[in-house]
Amino acid sequence: MELIVENAGKKFSQNWIFRHINVIFESDKQYAITGNNGAGKTTFLKILAGIMPLSEGSIVYKNQEQLYYTDSFFKYISLVGPYTELIEEFTLKELFFFYTKFKRITLKFDELLSITNFHKVKSLQIKNFSSGMKQKLKLALALFTESEILLLDEPTSNFDKDNINWYLENIKRASKDKILIICSNQQYEYSFCQKVLDVNIYK
Repeated sequence: MELIVENAGKKFSQNWIFRHINVIFESDKQYAITGNNGAGKTTFLKILAGIMPLSEGSIVYKNQEQLYYTDSFFKYISLVGPYTELIEEFTLKELFFFYTKFKRITLKFDELLSITNFHKVKSLQIKNFSSGMKQKLKLALALFTESEILLLDEPTSNFDKDNINWYLENIKRASKDKILIICSNQQYEYSFCQKVLDVNIYK
């Protein structure tokens, strides 16, 4: 499985954020997107997810010989970023079973509680979770969703040391057989990645 980016460019008004990105992302490999603040890391990740359009170029998802373009491969993607939200009126249990109506997940509810150590808050509304707990829940759902592409933007934001270790313990196992792309400037979040794409050079 491949995510093929050809001559990708994005501009806002008359200002190019990046241009001429050519890269192929492959299954069972881990990639990092780095760059200065404002260089276009998050913009590029949103484009890969199909949330935002390119100004030039194309992105194609190739599964064997079948090709999909950005308007149709969203179902193969799991995405977590500061801009992704949870339905905060739901309890944790309600949110889990609502989520599984739309995405296939490899965990049962009790297994999710065990992995996250959220046993005591399973009946608590998400709005009462701390920012770190919300981030951990978003990550847990994405990591264990049956998807071909896993996109993470600043995955350990709002995390303390224990939760950073939790992320590092789970990320490799959860990304097996997937295309993993991490948008970050924190090296510990992507130190295991095989390739680093620095958007600073695509000006």
